[in-house]
Amino acid sequence: MEQVNGDTLAAARKVVAVHINYPSRAAQRGRTPAQPSYFLKPSSSLALSGSPVERPAGCELLGYEGEIALIIGKAARRVSIEDAWSHVAAVTASNDLGVYDLRWADKGSNLRSKGGDGFTPVGPALLPAGDVDPSKLRIRTWHNGELVQDDTTGDLLFPFARLVADLSQLLTLEEGDLILTGTPAGASVAKPGDVLEVEVETIDGSLSTGRLVTTVEEGTTTFADFGAQPKVDDLQREEAYGSREAAGLAPVAEQAQAPAAAAPALSPELKAKLESVATATLSSQLRKRGLNNVSIDGLQGTRPDRRVVGLARTLRYVPNREDLFKIHGGGFNAQKRAIDSVNEGEILVMEARGEKGTGTVGDILALRAQVRGAAAIITDGGVRDYTAVAGLDMPTWFANPHPAVLGRRHIPWDTDITIACGGATVQPGDIIVADSDGVLVIPPAIAEELVEDCIQQEKEEAFIFEMVKQGNSVDGLYPMNKEWQAKYKAWEGQAND
Repeated sequence: MEQVNGDTLAAARKVVAVHINYPSRAAQRGRTPAQPSYFLKPSSSLALSGSPVERPAGCELLGYEGEIALIIGKAARRVSIEDAWSHVAAVTASNDLGVYDLRWADKGSNLRSKGGDGFTPVGPALLPAGDVDPSKLRIRTWHNGELVQDDTTGDLLFPFARLVADLSQLLTLEEGDLILTGTPAGASVAKPGDVLEVEVETIDGSLSTGRLVTTVEEGTTTFADFGAQPKVDDLQREEAYGSREAAGLAPVAEQAQAPAAAAPALSPELKAKLESVATATLSSQLRKRGLNNVSIDGLQGTRPDRRVVGLARTLRYVPNREDLFKIHGGGFNAQKRAIDSVNEGEILVMEARGEKGTGTVGDILALRAQVRGAAAIITDGGVRDYTAVAGLDMPTWFANPHPAVLGRRHIPWDTDITIACGGATVQPGDIIVADSDGVLVIPPAIAEELVEDCIQQEKEEAFIFEMVKQGNSVDGLYPMNKEWQAKYKAWEGQAND
């Protein structure tokens, strides 16, 4: 098998890297891109297996990211997705190294932070593109002998052929160019003396690049004072290590010196209060504040016995157009990204334009949302596999059952944006209250004040109910005039004694 050598590195006029491409990494970062985004690394950053890499003097956070590298075999300019793979000569292992200490100075270019000499080791062997299925590759990374990254290319956000085709729309990919295709979850930080290894192989184990080995050394030459100096903060440590816990940082809530943060939009206390008041009462108080268009209308629920309160996550479908569906409808599309990133207690709200002629979610994806802890799914479109979806503990509000897949009428387009659902505008982070009486959208900024007024209103209505039960006329009682208001205050005082 051909080995990566100096000629391989010399042939690379440019190195293009993808930001986020693995669902596991997207989940770790808490953001899932709708389209691929890229940055350039200089060809001088390339290095062979066995070469050391220097953590620059004064830097703390040398991050590593095991990746699969594509090597272009023939020039590609405005190629189709179907033709793109024929322009790839081989794949190999790579390590997208960089120092988070200099990210502040890059403004998104990654030139300083990821462009250093030796920051892109590749190899040791080349796997011919014609001998592998790009959707059936495995990438693994070891840090001092411990396996820290292990993933496959079966559910990439952007399959390799799409990356090649996408890049070729604007620039010519030349023979020898490299494309780094993203890293899975598990990337972290290495220190001087550490050994990093990356291997790419076919899932069946029949072909392997062997392990790409890089040893970290401590730099001894400090940065000159006329350029950007290394500096880090806890945010960069969290990004570099993958989590606050991995970075050895206390949770945000435990930081004694942290600036006061805004209260969560839906604290447990607020959630409990919203659960305690009727949807009709909430609607009444919303109307008093001039909010008359905050109900999601025309839907039915699979669990009329259930009442849910949660924060909105959003998903938008656009009308199907066959050429666009080929690009946006397959793979780990926006629908699957939304389902796979919904968090505990959140409610996924879908904009389907009220289109009833196809499904927008089925049993498998609904089950996935339930497993992730979603409080509910709300769609103004159809539901497939109705019996199975209705059998889930997690309720779904929907327009109607329909057996067709979404590709009949919809393209899953974007997530976590402002959408329209059932005649109401919904933004990510809005509070959703849903039960058999209906579905309401509550702006989080007014939720605390709103629910307190609802609690007061329901106390008054309990008094009115009791007075009517005792035989009193509703005239002057509902709503209460001054005489009845005085009687209510006395009744309230007795109730509180």
